[in-house]
Amino acid sequence: MFNKLKQIKDMRAKAKRMQAALKDENVEGQAAWGKVKVKMSGNQEVLEVIIDPEFLKNEDKKKLEDAVKEATNDAIKKVQRVMVTKMQKMGELKL
Repeated sequence: MFNKLKQIKDMRAKAKRMQAALKDENVEGQAAWGKVKVKMSGNQEVLEVIIDPEFLKNEDKKKLEDAVKEATNDAIKKVQRVMVTKMQKMGELKL
């Protein structure tokens, strides 16, 4: 039982270290040839959505929605890559 409690405590400590390591990491996902961008923190919070005004002039609502979704998914994938790299450096993930 104490072994399980120790494992839980260790996992919490590792999660806190990972959150701290990712806190200052930011990535940018892009879509529509860079005309739609989503900036995201390492903790997967959307910080900013940037839409080029030219894109708004020429595209309809559906294309804008698709581009925002695509840029967000791109940012998430980039954050996940950063997480894997950080975990490898911290010795938490061995591939």
